[in-house]
Amino acid sequence: MQIAAPQLAAHLQKGLRSLYTLHGDEPLLVQEAADAIRATARSQGYTERTVHTVAGAHFDWGEVLASGGSMSLFADRQLIEIRIPSGKPGKDGSQALQRIAEAAQDNDSTLTLVILPRLDMATQKGAWFAALESFGATIRFDPVDRKSLPAWIALRLQQQGQRVTAGEEGQRTLQFFADRVEGNLLAAHQEVQKLALLHPQGELSFEQVESAVLNVARYDAFKLAEAVLGGQVQRVQRMLAGLQAEGEAPVLVHWALSEDIRTLHRVRTALDAGRPLPMALRENRVWGVKEKLMERALPWLNLATLSRWLDDAHTVDGIVKGLKVPSWPADPWQALQQLALKVSLACSVR
Repeated sequence: MQIAAPQLAAHLQKGLRSLYTLHGDEPLLVQEAADAIRATARSQGYTERTVHTVAGAHFDWGEVLASGGSMSLFADRQLIEIRIPSGKPGKDGSQALQRIAEAAQDNDSTLTLVILPRLDMATQKGAWFAALESFGATIRFDPVDRKSLPAWIALRLQQQGQRVTAGEEGQRTLQFFADRVEGNLLAAHQEVQKLALLHPQGELSFEQVESAVLNVARYDAFKLAEAVLGGQVQRVQRMLAGLQAEGEAPVLVHWALSEDIRTLHRVRTALDAGRPLPMALRENRVWGVKEKLMERALPWLNLATLSRWLDDAHTVDGIVKGLKVPSWPADPWQALQQLALKVSLACSVR
């Protein structure tokens, strides 16, 4: 069975299952869920805990199977954790996990907790994951996107008895907080906790948050590309500066930007040839957040504009690789900024 992450606490109050699988790339959310399961397990007599970390092709799955099949020497009940950082258990691991999943339904003395990174759809359709889902409970943890981050921060503040000022000032405070911690949820959590240490319960002013919260944001090139398509001009400038400060390779940033421009050009060409927009997007493997952003931008972008952007992307490719081009900045980051802002500004006026 699948459990939505926000429903885990309510689920645990009703009783434990013998098998849980956590998967996702948000370490904070996975850790908190694992802690909640462990705490509930301890309260119900699972006092012995064994941890197996799957590393390398020659991992001994026999040891894991043996620990699950044996009685604890020191407790009536035991908790066994299986951590697979790569998300790839291998052939032997796949067979072992299926056996563990099938045995879990008849074993109330052992609770098994499997912890995985984010899994693609192909992996989730594999026999071993299907067994974990069929015989146990799986919880997926998706990243908290930038749009949802202010609300997430507000909820965390509420949980420790604090809140921002009502109205526009409060929204400005949450936006400022989100700008400072974007892409770094663990740091966001730590900054929220810091406010609990610095200030009593109750209302927080913008000045209190501004003076306390560090700039710990982390950015990636693909989130930058989403901000460009979304016409978020100020965020694009901030992210470019952050990526440069973090030492990101300009070639990766350029690839993310130019790939979206190429996709827009292909989809616009298909539209002009009479293809429906949903079909053109699907044929170009556009889905999720990018699908919504491109659906919004494409009706206002003609092929001539997109062709010019393709030429500009080709020019910036040369600059990133060390070429000098008249009328363009010689610095790769300045050239990337010129390209990104040109596209972002065009998308922002729609």
